[in-house]
Amino acid sequence: MLKTLLSRQLDRFERTWSYDAGYLRRLLAASPVSLLKFNLVSGMAPRSAAPLAALVAAEIVATLSEDCGPCIQLAVDRAAAAGVAPEVLRAILNGDQDAMGSDAAIAWRFARATLGRDLALADRLREEVLNHWGERGLAALALTLTTARLYPTLKYAMGHGGSCARVIVDGRPMVPMQSEGVL
Repeated sequence: MLKTLLSRQLDRFERTWSYDAGYLRRLLAASPVSLLKFNLVSGMAPRSAAPLAALVAAEIVATLSEDCGPCIQLAVDRAAAAGVAPEVLRAILNGDQDAMGSDAAIAWRFARATLGRDLALADRLREEVLNHWGERGLAALALTLTTARLYPTLKYAMGHGGSCARVIVDGRPMVPMQSEGVL
């Protein structure tokens, strides 16, 4: 019963986002309970604790650190569906801090410093995050960074990793800025 329910959810997810969830189906075949737990963990970031643009910037930086193909497209598509403007998404993908807006820029810099292990810069930016959004905002960004890396990591570990691809934002293809300095 659980396997059937989760399979239907994956069907709906794949149709909604035009995304190949073959690696999740492989996990489902191996252990439905593990897939259920994995899905629960991936949604743990409190989405209302920081501005949407900040959370999206952190998610995109973290996803790009692990994958530059379908997972980043999924992150962009979901952000667009949540209301993030195409020009903000393009700015985040290009690393254009002026164009992405101040909330996204703070989170973008914090994410890059954190994932790049630039401890001094991350400490300074963490204080900026705390000043803007408090402990809940910091927790939301930290959990977003963590959970955004789960899916690409699982995908590659399950043998479903692919090559980099152009990202489509509002019908226009683009190549995201490389994540140099980000592990």
